Amino acid sequence: MNALDEASVRIVPANQASWEDVEAVFDTKDYAGRCRCQRFKVVGWIWRDSTYDERVAMSQAQTACGDPNAASTSGLVAYIDDEPAGWVAVEPRIAYPKLRTLRVPWSGRDEDKDDAGVWVVTCLIVRKGFRGRGLTYLLARATIDYARERGARVLEAYPMITQPGKEITWGELHVGARQVFEEAGFAQVHHPTPRRVIMRVDFEA
Repeated sequence: MNALDEASVRIVPANQASWEDVEAVFDTKDYAGRCRCQRFKVVGWIWRDSTYDERVAMSQAQTACGDPNAASTSGLVAYIDDEPAGWVAVEPRIAYPKLRTLRVPWSGRDEDKDDAGVWVVTCLIVRKGFRGRGLTYLLARATIDYARERGARVLEAYPMITQPGKEITWGELHVGARQVFEEAGFAQVHHPTPRRVIMRVDFEA
């Protein structure tokens, strides 16, 4: 597949995109199509505590697609040559209630779970047919200016360490790979588990 020409890529807040375009990115048979970026939104075990239709409805409400004046949205949509191709979820950390109960964000750290100034990147999705061209790198980079412009004090991500020859399912890697965030300008600040790290951009530094 051809390398990605950055000039062909446009990344916009989801509320400036249409719901049909977001659906096109999520309309897959893999993890993204089932989860609809609700893993960290639903308190409890996502498959047990919500239905697929409920997750779709939640996603539609959270993105506020088609409403450029919306007070908030839940992520960014990437276009390649005007075709919807990718998604990244980025919001204040307090928008993800399930994160409060997980080990990775808090292990070994003294963090205020109610700090609205901390934003997080929780999911990266590239639509089938557009994968393998480096779009996740551009999506991760776009979250930095987006969060800064909306008043974030800190931007965090919780990616995985990928190792040559070691298989990682697509579902596991929805949080992104460490090298993606390294190249975007995030710095590793903690290593809570063997395969997960905390990456961070401090805007006040």
